[in-house]
Amino acid sequence: MTKEGAVTGLFIGGKWIVPEGTGHYSTRNPSNGETVGTFVAGRREDVDAAISAAVKASRLWRETPAPKRGEILLNAAMNLTRRKEEVGRIVTREMGKVIAEGRGDVQESIDFIEYMAGEGRRLAGETVPSELARKFCLTVRQPKGVVACITPWNFPTAIPNWKIAAALICGNSVVFKPASTTSQCAVEVVKTYEEAGVPAGVLNLVTGSGGVVGNALVEDPRIRAVSFTGGVETGRDVYVRGARQLKMVHLELGGKNPQIVMDDADLKLALDGILFGAFGTSGQRCTATSRLLLHAKVYDEFLGMLEHRLESFKVGDPLDPSVDMGPVASEDQERKVLEYIEIGKKEAHRRVGGTKLTGGAFDKGYFIAPTVFETAHGTRISKEEIFGPLLSVVKVADYTEAVRVANDVDYGLSSSIYTRDVNRAFRAIDDLEAGITYVNAPTIGAEVHLPFGGVKNTGNGGREAGSAAIEEFTEVKSVFIDFSEHLQRAQIDPR
Repeated sequence: MTKEGAVTGLFIGGKWIVPEGTGHYSTRNPSNGETVGTFVAGRREDVDAAISAAVKASRLWRETPAPKRGEILLNAAMNLTRRKEEVGRIVTREMGKVIAEGRGDVQESIDFIEYMAGEGRRLAGETVPSELARKFCLTVRQPKGVVACITPWNFPTAIPNWKIAAALICGNSVVFKPASTTSQCAVEVVKTYEEAGVPAGVLNLVTGSGGVVGNALVEDPRIRAVSFTGGVETGRDVYVRGARQLKMVHLELGGKNPQIVMDDADLKLALDGILFGAFGTSGQRCTATSRLLLHAKVYDEFLGMLEHRLESFKVGDPLDPSVDMGPVASEDQERKVLEYIEIGKKEAHRRVGGTKLTGGAFDKGYFIAPTVFETAHGTRISKEEIFGPLLSVVKVADYTEAVRVANDVDYGLSSSIYTRDVNRAFRAIDDLEAGITYVNAPTIGAEVHLPFGGVKNTGNGGREAGSAAIEEFTEVKSVFIDFSEHLQRAQIDPR
C-alpha cells in the first residue's frame, strides 16, 4: 500500500516515476470516504513515453519463446496467490464489493493468469492439406505489437488480468490504463508482473482520465490493438477513433441480463440465484441479473419469497464477512442509481427498497437498499442498463413470452433459465440472444476457461477469456512450404 500522503507514480520502462508538472488525484473507500491512494494524472506526453518504452521492449519480448513467457506468467500467478488476502482487501476498500467477492476478484485473476501461462505451450495454429503435391500448408500466430488495455472499476484486478495476461503470453507489449476510481488495484496488478520478471517496458501503466490518457492511447498509430471494457457510449467513441487508423478495437460493453423462472423451477434454488445475481457486487457487474422474468403461475409465490429473504439481507461494511452487500462504487454511481429509482417510481410499482440508506456508518458512504420493482416490459428500468442494486420483475405467461421479452433489449451478454424440463433448457440455449446462457444458475459466474462476451450492443463480436482470448491479441499468418522442387501453380488449370 502507498504511504499516507505519498503519490504513486506511473510505471514506464520498468520504473515508477512521478513526472514533473503532473497533477494528482486520490481514490476513496466508497463505504467510509477514507483515502486509499494518491496517483499521477497522466498527460499525453506520459502516454507517448509509455508507448515508446513498449515499442523499444517489443522485439525482445516477441522473441522470447512463448513457454518462457508462460513461466513468467506462472510466477505472477504464484505471487498473487501469496498476496490474495492483502490484494482482496484492497479491492474491497477501493471498489466496495464485499470481502468474499474481493478475494474472488483476485482468485479469478490467479486462475486466468495460470490458464494463460499454459497457453504458452499451445498458441495453436492449424495444418491443412494442400491441393498440390509435396506442399505443406499451416498457420502460425504472431503478436500484434504494442496493445492498449483500458479497463473498468467493477472487477479491478480480474478484468485487467484477463487482458494483460492474454496480451503478454501472445508476445505483445502493453500500455495499461485503468479506471481512475480503482487505481490502487491497478498498481497491485502491475507490481505482480514486475516482481514476476516481466522485462522493463513490456508492461507500462499510465493512470489518469479517459479523455486524456484513453484518447491518447487510442489515437496513437503505434498502438496496434485496443482492448476496452466499459460503457456503450464510451466504447462507441473508442471504436470510431480506432477505426480511423484501421486498428483492431475489441469492445466488452453493457448488459441487461434476464433470469427466467419457469413454473416447474426449483424456486429455492432460483431464489438463491436471483439474490446473488441481482445484488452481488451491488448489481455492478455487466453480467448482473437486472431482469427477473417470472412465470405467472409462480409469480406471487416467488415474489413473496424474495421479499421475505430481503428482510434479512444485510447491507453494510464490505469488510465485515457477515454483510451481504456493500456500497455502490462512487458518488457518481450512487447518483445514477438513485435517478433510475426515481424513474422507476413513476413508471412501475416499487416492491422492496428504493432508498439511499442513511444514519450511522451509512452516512459516510454510498449505500443503497436492494430495490425490486414490478414493471411491465418496455419501461426504461426494464430495458436500460442501470448497473446497481435494482431488479425489474416482469410477469410472463409462458416460455415463448419469456424468450421474447428476454431478447427484446439492446444487449445480449448473459442469460439464465430455471427449469426442470431438459427439452426447454436446450431450447433456451438455442433461443436466447446472448453470448452466455446458464441453466439453473444465475447470470453471473463465468469461468475463465470459456469465452466471455456477447451480441448486439454488448460488444463488437470478439470474446475474452478461454482459448478465444489469444485471438484478440494475435495475427494469423498463413504459411505455404513447397518441397516439390519445381514451380506449382495453385488454382491454375494444368492443361
